[in-house]
Amino acid sequence: MEMRAITQHRYGGPEVLEVVRQPRPTAGPGEVLVKVLAAGVNPADWKIRAGQVRRLGEPPFTLGLDFAGTIEATGEPVYGNTFPPNGAYAEYVVASLDALAPSPLSLDHVHSAALPTAALTAYQPLTQVAAIEPGQRVLIHAAAGGVGHLAVQIAKSRGAYVIGTARQAKHEFLRELGADELIDYTVTDFTEAAHDIDVVLDPISGDYGLRSLETLAPGGILLDVRGTGPDRTAARARAVELDRRYAEIRFAPSADDLRAIADLVDAGRLRVELAQTLPLEHAAKAHELSESGRVTGKIVLTV
Repeated sequence: MEMRAITQHRYGGPEVLEVVRQPRPTAGPGEVLVKVLAAGVNPADWKIRAGQVRRLGEPPFTLGLDFAGTIEATGEPVYGNTFPPNGAYAEYVVASLDALAPSPLSLDHVHSAALPTAALTAYQPLTQVAAIEPGQRVLIHAAAGGVGHLAVQIAKSRGAYVIGTARQAKHEFLRELGADELIDYTVTDFTEAAHDIDVVLDPISGDYGLRSLETLAPGGILLDVRGTGPDRTAARARAVELDRRYAEIRFAPSADDLRAIADLVDAGRLRVELAQTLPLEHAAKAHELSESGRVTGKIVLTV
């Protein structure tokens, strides 16, 4: 049987994405076939599409890291991660049992699909690497973004005092999420406003990471979650000079962590903001929006 999918046959701009019909995948040992009802859009998607990340080799491939849908054999609602070349921008996807979990009971498929990659990118470093404790001061860059707005809430759920960097227009939204203090980076140098920070979560890296080290208290840690991007040589060296901890972290698919995230959602302690929802065939438009760098929350494709 066939299915619709969004595929690219060459690297380039959003225009290289096309709707195709291709064979439905088949699950192997430790896997399930999932009927995709929604797929999250992440910055990694357009970076892969544009050729900024070439670990996959040459196209064709289907993008998409996040999905929510139902297990074809049982109808159970699930959410989780999959990876190109057989990504989530498709009507069906094969997923490892280690990379999916029951969807949050309080969310629909669209909101569930927005969570996996961004939530894991925030949850794993904050709870497992930094192991935030009540009263610690946490600085979150790009606090209104896909990772940032979830990180604000995860840090607050652990009793932290949360400081976020974001444009003034997004401050009210972040206060609603629990941010204690906000810095408009367009008018204020955050290194002058943030001091004695225990944990910095940085999805921007580069100069932001280097400067963020100056805000850390003794024993503090910088969590660089950007993945691919600017060279970190200067930041690593500066961390050694200042005797501060510096960790570069990429999220890892985890059924257990997805269950913990779902528990936070269902307990009313974590909400995901949707910037826009678009149909699958408008994936190119979704990429244009994501590349703008001005998205509040997440973009989701409905299948």
